Amino acid sequence: MQTAHELFLHEMSDMLDAEQKLVEALGEQAEESSNAQVKKAFEMHQRQTEGQVRRLQQAFESLEEEPENTECAGMKGLKEEHDNFKEEDPSEDILDIFNVGAAKKVERYEITAYESLIQLATQMGYRKATQLLRQNLKEEQQTLKKMEAFSKKLKPEQMGMGEEEDMQERFTPQRKSSSKRSGRKSAA
Repeated sequence: MQTAHELFLHEMSDMLDAEQKLVEALGEQAEESSNAQVKKAFEMHQRQTEGQVRRLQQAFESLEEEPENTECAGMKGLKEEHDNFKEEDPSEDILDIFNVGAAKKVERYEITAYESLIQLATQMGYRKATQLLRQNLKEEQQTLKKMEAFSKKLKPEQMGMGEEEDMQERFTPQRKSSSKRSGRKSAA
């Protein structure tokens, strides 16, 4: 890879793979959701992501280029993180909370990737690609805001710690606050 154009095509191919993987992952997250609003949000984001895939394909067409056959290692890692967590057999409410947090991670990843792509496209004068990428970026930013709002609303049913930690907390003496001790004079 020797040119900014080659880098741009590589990074855009990476995002295309990421968005394609995400379409599938969002379907899984919608199916896993016990909260109706979260389920609906994942379904809506899945449809939105399908549109983002189309815009990335249009960006390639605007440059008369074809996407590279590449795998987005970042999205693959985020998907593996989800799959590993599911193996822990979380309760439904905990899985919803995890999935919303995972969605926030994905959105931040995508926002950063799109910002970099837009910067390169702008520098190279790829107006149509820039326009399409900006539309995807705007949607990612809106989705992040929605997921942040969900993360504030969702509350786990079980707030307690594990039995061992719970017992330790009950029997650990509480320290006096420093404000009560502040009236003492130091011996030094």
